[in-house]
Amino acid sequence: QVVESGGGLVQAGGSLRLSCTASGTIFSIGVMGWYRQTPGKQRELVASITRRSSINIADSVKGRFTISRDNAKNTMYLQMNSLKPEDTAVYYCNAKTPWTDYWGQGTQVTVSS
Repeated sequence: QVVESGGGLVQAGGSLRLSCTASGTIFSIGVMGWYRQTPGKQRELVASITRRSSINIADSVKGRFTISRDNAKNTMYLQMNSLKPEDTAVYYCNAKTPWTDYWGQGTQVTVSS
C-alpha cells in the first residue's frame, strides 16, 4: 500500500530521486518519512515531512538531500544530491496515520566510490 521507487546504482557525487506513493485507500496520512538501513544496523530516520511541509532532516544528509510531498497525490519525494558511499542503504518510506504506520518494501541505493 506504500510503494517506493527510484533507487539504483550511482557514482559518488551523483544524484538520485526517490518517490513514495501511498495507496488511495489510506486515509488521514500525517507525517511521512524516509528511513534507511544497512546490514547489522538499526533503521535510521533520514528525513520526515508533515502535511504542512514542516521538515525534519538528519544532520548527515543536511544540505544534500531534500524532502518534499504532494498531498493531492499521496506522494513523497527524496532528492539526493552529492551522494556518498556511506549513503548506501535500503531506503524505506513510512506513512503515519492516527491508527497505524505503513512501510514500503524498500528500495536499494548503492553509491560507488
